Amino acid sequence: MLKKYTLFVPIIILIFFCFFSMSLFIYPEKKSRKSPRPGGTFRVKSFTNIFRTQLDPASPDSYIFVSEQIYDGLVKLDKDLNIVPSLSEYWKISADGKKYMFYLRRGLKFHHGKELLAEDVKFSLERLINKKTNSPYYQFFTTRVVGAKDYRGGKAGDVAGFKVRGKYTFEIQLIEPYVSALYLMSMNFCKILPRDLLRSQGKGFFSKPSGTGAFKFSYWMRSPQLDIVGIRLERNDEYFRGKPYLDAVEFSPYFTLDHFLNREIDMIPVLSEKLLNTECQIIEGGFFNLIFLGMSCHIPPLNRMSVRKSIFHGINKRQLVLAAFDIKYMPKITNSYIPAKLPGFFPMDDAGSYDFERAKEILRKAGFSTEKRFPTLTLFFDLPKTDIKYKVYRELRKELDVLGIRLKLRYYKSPEEIRTYREPYLIYIERYMNFPDPEDIIRPLFFSKSIFNVFKYANPELDKLLQEAERERSWTRRIKLFHKSEQILFLEVPAIPLFSNQHRVAVQPYVRGIELPPLGFYYLEAKNIWLDK
Repeated sequence: MLKKYTLFVPIIILIFFCFFSMSLFIYPEKKSRKSPRPGGTFRVKSFTNIFRTQLDPASPDSYIFVSEQIYDGLVKLDKDLNIVPSLSEYWKISADGKKYMFYLRRGLKFHHGKELLAEDVKFSLERLINKKTNSPYYQFFTTRVVGAKDYRGGKAGDVAGFKVRGKYTFEIQLIEPYVSALYLMSMNFCKILPRDLLRSQGKGFFSKPSGTGAFKFSYWMRSPQLDIVGIRLERNDEYFRGKPYLDAVEFSPYFTLDHFLNREIDMIPVLSEKLLNTECQIIEGGFFNLIFLGMSCHIPPLNRMSVRKSIFHGINKRQLVLAAFDIKYMPKITNSYIPAKLPGFFPMDDAGSYDFERAKEILRKAGFSTEKRFPTLTLFFDLPKTDIKYKVYRELRKELDVLGIRLKLRYYKSPEEIRTYREPYLIYIERYMNFPDPEDIIRPLFFSKSIFNVFKYANPELDKLLQEAERERSWTRRIKLFHKSEQILFLEVPAIPLFSNQHRVAVQPYVRGIELPPLGFYYLEAKNIWLDK
């Protein structure tokens, strides 16, 4: 009996130990499954160092993050880049692909209480095309929507292709089928605004705007000197996609690292290595963005393809990316004109990119030597001035100097300054994609008639491929057209792809519900965030 008892005791101890061990592993799982806790203010430091009070989504100066909280569009992108309903409950596309009928949700209201109607949709999209709005995004519509060109030119009182078919029904009529029409409607500037307030208040509407979003404008945050330093948004309890957990969101560039370390704010760009040694969450944001070094393709000697290729081979991207390094970004070298993250596109090998001897030989054959000096190039950066931009300029100046090419620095406020510049120039330009379509990067930058084409690059074959891609309804054939477009750009080098930036943010450990959107942190949806504290 004693022998059996002594064997039984270890078994009991083993069972108890296993049960205790399992409980240790199960506890964190239970903790992670807490129900979201309502309340609290989510405070975010922006990536910029200045605050812009522009809240018009039609303006490129508006903050996408703020627009995403205040306004909604007809459709939106989910985390897998699928088009999903938003203000429109569903839609129908005609057999010929030229008509899109949107059926709005009924009873949906703006923050000031007015019901959303199809007339608000027509008004909001027409103001993008109206010259008085001064929005650069009109070009996405004038070549595609029936009557949009006449409306912008003052030949018609409205856009014929924007049809109100009923109180809650809106139709878009296209000139040709456009396979990315729904992606276009998911753009951050295609937000729907209330016609009644905009008509009565004009620009004053944006000092206290009203949308249909999960959060509504509360007040401007001010310094002791009463300068505007940020914005506070409060929860929209009647939001059609469910009431947000947070009471409010505060957004400002003037929040500091100390604010974060003292847990006074909840999300901040990675500004210091100190953040890497804390218990906070570090999240890297995948962006569909590319940074290019563009060239003035219309001004000698950069109007010659061989000269542009010599600069292409004379730039060492590995050294340049070190100069451009910023702890809040993770620049990664790219050799593609179209982001490799898009379906159907892949990273390009950089073999043969940097070749100093080849660059020198091309310049020699082009007629440049110690006797015939290469003209000084102006390198343009957009304002504001930063240390990173100056470091990039210094590195480029060093690399081009050994080729016999002198470089001078200049900053610009508006692209118009570049369009009227008469000397040969380079321009450091970053292109953020608004929606995941290769057209959204190739057409704006390289189509000969695009207002964003500050390189003044023109190639009839490329223009033709882009026009074919607009009409092509097969995604497979469309991707092939963009591969051909990219091959032309590789050959003629109107701009050199340098790298892409991956944003890094630090988030307090008690913040829950953050889902990184495919287009990056700017599109972060605060509705699902909650604070576990």
